[in-house]
Amino acid sequence: MGRSFSDAADSSGPFSECNSDSSGEFSLPGSPLSGGSGSSRAAALHRLLISCSADNSDEVILGLISDLESPSASIDLQRSAAMELRLLAKHNQDNRLKIARAGAFRPLVSLLSHSDPILQENGVTAILNLSLCDENKEMIAAAGAIKPLVRALKNGTPATRENAACALLRLSQIDDHKITIGLSGAIPPLVNLLQTGGPRAKKDASTALYSLCSTRENKIRAIHAGIVRPLLDLMADPDTGMVDKAAYVLFTLVSVPEGRTATVEEDGIPVLVEIVEVGTQRQKEIAAATLLVICEENVFCRLIVAREGAIPPLVALSEAGSSRAKQKAMALVELLRQPRAAAAGGGGGLVRASSGMQ
Repeated sequence: MGRSFSDAADSSGPFSECNSDSSGEFSLPGSPLSGGSGSSRAAALHRLLISCSADNSDEVILGLISDLESPSASIDLQRSAAMELRLLAKHNQDNRLKIARAGAFRPLVSLLSHSDPILQENGVTAILNLSLCDENKEMIAAAGAIKPLVRALKNGTPATRENAACALLRLSQIDDHKITIGLSGAIPPLVNLLQTGGPRAKKDASTALYSLCSTRENKIRAIHAGIVRPLLDLMADPDTGMVDKAAYVLFTLVSVPEGRTATVEEDGIPVLVEIVEVGTQRQKEIAAATLLVICEENVFCRLIVAREGAIPPLVALSEAGSSRAKQKAMALVELLRQPRAAAAGGGGGLVRASSGMQ
């Protein structure tokens, strides 16, 4: 149907972008300041403060990259170098450009598959922070980051998985990368993160899926990966704080027949009707828009929606919602009244949802 989020409601609120990592610099395992003697911690603090200053020479950055690449470097030295590059790129755009020019991407990408979990986490997070610079996105992908980011998303520590999801989101902001990321197998582990991750992980996964599912191919992959059930579970539980995000992702999926079928088969209609009744204004609007898409070409679904008691809250929304909400609600009310009249006249043309939406 070619709909976008703008057809339903403004999605800028539910989906704030993943920014740089939010971890603490000075207590993280593997930080140059964790462990070691007092003198070594003091030396590490001095070096860290230099590396995090606004004005960093190319020599400092080249030295850190050399530490990553040196075959004789210890794990501790590599951890320190990766952490410092990660912090250099965390807030400073000039540093992101300097690190890119210095050739850091390939040694950092090599860390994404490292057996040491701290090195892997620092490598993933450094790539995330560097991807905040638009000029770096193509170079990161060209350095071969996508496939190892997907592996880290599957197998990394909780922080690694979250930051890998954010990095993939950033790279997916280039349209050609969306297909590559989908083909690399990112959708199933993102769906798994949506199901099993903590609160931040769920938000990061939903945001990445929202971006990736702008293409039909990735919508189908997400549906086959079982995304609809966890989305509905999140939508049914306001305490998760995920109702808006999950509802917007579901709206993208019902633009394809497989998404509409899966939503009905997973008993999504009662969830959507309840949101129209008790949700926030934004939630009511996106739920009404989703129901409208589901019902447009399926008489059987219209009957289900009507029997769930959707008409009274839809009428209320058509009178008190935003202009877009009023439009969606009124259109859906008119649609719901059609099959009721047809059924009263003995309309026998009903088709079941699973077949009528193919």
